[in-house]
Amino acid sequence: MAKFKITYDREACIGAAACAAVAPDLFEMNDDGKADLLESEEKDGIFTRIIDAKDEKAAVESADVCPVSVIKIEKIKD
Repeated sequence: MAKFKITYDREACIGAAACAAVAPDLFEMNDDGKADLLESEEKDGIFTRIIDAKDEKAAVESADVCPVSVIKIEKIKD
């Protein structure tokens, strides 16, 4: 089964909330006005999460709608 990695630079987030609007199972808005990548791990200010193919469409859409391009999606396994 295909796997994908979401990489999210929260510090560079401007709080547009577009990601949370199109992918509420992946992102939610925090009280500080920035999005949180749910069920993610943080290292050096970058948040990552591995997802299955069923979540790929929502992840790609969240990256596409981000006005500052701080969300990246990478296929890591076929």
